[in-house]
Amino acid sequence: MTGNLSTAVPTVWSFSLHAVQAAMWLGGLLFVLFAALRMRWPKLVALLVFLTLDLVMFGAFVRLTDAGLGCPDWPGCYGHFTPAQAHVQIGQAVAEQGGTQGNVSPFKAWVEMIHRYVATIIGALIVAMAVRAALTRRRRNSVRLGLPLLLVAWVVLQGLFGAWTVTLLLKPLIVTLHLMGGIILLVFAAWFWMRNRDDLPRVRAGSTTRALLWLALLATLWQVFLGGWVSTNYAALACSGFPTCNGTLHPQADWLHGFTFWRNLGENPDGSAITLQALVAIQWGHRLFALALAVIVGAACVAMARYAELRRLALQIALLLAVQITLGAAVVIFAHPLLLAVAHNGVAALLVLLLTISVYRAGAPRQAHLTMDR
Repeated sequence: MTGNLSTAVPTVWSFSLHAVQAAMWLGGLLFVLFAALRMRWPKLVALLVFLTLDLVMFGAFVRLTDAGLGCPDWPGCYGHFTPAQAHVQIGQAVAEQGGTQGNVSPFKAWVEMIHRYVATIIGALIVAMAVRAALTRRRRNSVRLGLPLLLVAWVVLQGLFGAWTVTLLLKPLIVTLHLMGGIILLVFAAWFWMRNRDDLPRVRAGSTTRALLWLALLATLWQVFLGGWVSTNYAALACSGFPTCNGTLHPQADWLHGFTFWRNLGENPDGSAITLQALVAIQWGHRLFALALAVIVGAACVAMARYAELRRLALQIALLLAVQITLGAAVVIFAHPLLLAVAHNGVAALLVLLLTISVYRAGAPRQAHLTMDR
């Protein structure tokens, strides 16, 4: 398979590593598993949250640098464990596509493979956590296995979407769902992290505050999906100017084709090229919902501020929201510079993280939850 996206053939499943390379991959997994099984439990859970947040941000970097097909097979790179071992094949692909401006280059290969290495480490950490939880449950029936097993199932599904992102040739919906899978994995990991901490007080907040926080979290997740849909369709510059779109508040937008989800990159379902009006709909929809999101999250912050234990968290979320709006405007005004675009994705992930923590802390438990052995 070459780096030419237009001539490549999509496949639902492939495993490109041969015996020796697969053994190297498995050896790395076993090493991480061994280290995780020996790590102190609080540090292990905190490390999972930290690496998942990093992975979401680095995934944005992969997408924004067009490195998703830097290694067009999975899980290896042209059948090898590292791009260094595949330098001949990478060089051939670069020559065939007429330079490094195409899908494949040494830089893009390393970006894509580093993303896969971190994802593999996260998967191994989650498996180790589930094993440790299961072993602890044999001694203490009070230990719950639901969330550790859900994390295992979700990271397997996320791995499949990572593979499909490559083998289905960057189909926008698959890439967007891969992004959302990482964000939801962050939500699950953060929830698990909170459940295993006893240094942060929980508050029995009122039903209105809890409802607003849940609404804010769900709305933020939907906005992240819309942002991912903008990115995976390369619609970030479809609207020039801010706050207007191409000089007007009522741009010509093809909402039907813009939000037809199952199609190939740059195409309508019938194979015709996607129009500028469809891309405008994608970009403008993301902007319009940002207004609603600001109101919802702002209302949740005001409700949280009524409780002294949550006031600092409310301030942090409000500040992040202001930064995120500023970054979104700056991305448009300065024509989508890479650094600002990655920061825009990273702050969105941080906002999801803090809202998840807020939802957890605003719902005081009816009874104490027994955590894992330290």
